[in-house]
Amino acid sequence: MNTENNIKTLIVKKPLKLDCGKTINEFPIAYETYGSLNENKDNAILVFHALTGDQFVTGVNPITKKDGWWSYAVGPDKAIDTKKYFVICANVIGGCMGSFGPSYKDSQTGKAFGTNFPIITINDMVNAQYNLLDHFGIDKLFSIAGGSMGGMQVLQFISNFPDKAKTVIPIACTSSHSAQNIAFNELGRQAIAADSNWKEGNYSSNDTIPNKGLAVARMAAHITYLSKKGLQEKFGRKLQEREDIKFGFDADFQIESYLRYQGSVFVDRFDANSYLYITRAMDYFDLAKQFKGNLSDAFKATKAKFFIISFTSDWLYPTQENKDIVIALNSIGADVGFVEIESDKGHDSFLLDVPDFLNALKNFLDKSYIES
Repeated sequence: MNTENNIKTLIVKKPLKLDCGKTINEFPIAYETYGSLNENKDNAILVFHALTGDQFVTGVNPITKKDGWWSYAVGPDKAIDTKKYFVICANVIGGCMGSFGPSYKDSQTGKAFGTNFPIITINDMVNAQYNLLDHFGIDKLFSIAGGSMGGMQVLQFISNFPDKAKTVIPIACTSSHSAQNIAFNELGRQAIAADSNWKEGNYSSNDTIPNKGLAVARMAAHITYLSKKGLQEKFGRKLQEREDIKFGFDADFQIESYLRYQGSVFVDRFDANSYLYITRAMDYFDLAKQFKGNLSDAFKATKAKFFIISFTSDWLYPTQENKDIVIALNSIGADVGFVEIESDKGHDSFLLDVPDFLNALKNFLDKSYIES
């Protein structure tokens, strides 16, 4: 294990063959842990992050100095109680917070890989992170959990390693991207590629950063994480610190100013090429296709207990797409629970202070822990 700049890193010695056909060797996986692994090593929860997340789940992120992305859910006495559970989270390969990704230097050229980095999939991400179980000597995880792209990883993990988790919690996710989701991701990728500073992905070698393109990509994506009702109630048509419109293209409306702010702060913590690679991995994800169109077959080898959570106002991964996973599990007689949480906060509900969600998550975990 290496610890550099407050980032814990596991160097994976075992070669990993990627779905694109290439093999990576001696590659780093950056991770963080919370709580303590008990003597029996049966209290571990592997948390998977979403598109723009990282390994810093809770507390203060030492790199950004902001709260961890799941601070509402993870911590002492919270839904995922770090006094009881040992939480592990890794930065996905393709990411930009210490794991092997496009910003890493190619030893052969001495320059950042950029778009010479191999295309990765959700399957590749999961297979890379599996090495953490060996690292900690964990035979079976108590739970795996994650929302959005994290939920995709949860589904892929239990499909790949059916006997390696007792409980499985996919949140606000899908078993494959819809055309609408692919379209929004492509909009973001094209915004980045259209930035003259992108330099065909070689911006690092040219000492440029495609900040404008990445900011627009973030703005477009951020709209999909919210709901129409939530946006209307929070912003409506309120003007930004002025009494009347200015008849120009400055941010007249509060929602415009909000989106511009979201874009500007995002470029300080995220790599543009990582955004391309990770959104591509999400678009390629199709768990049913891996099993000749039968989603049920993805789960038939596991005895794990599932708890699937969706939100009423999530139009990015609507409840029906979560229910399709429940239907696939029911058809093989799996142990599966499902809840749709009432929330006007959209897809981002799983990241926010939504008491009904946090209570449902806590109750499921604690009840399952007592039973195990």
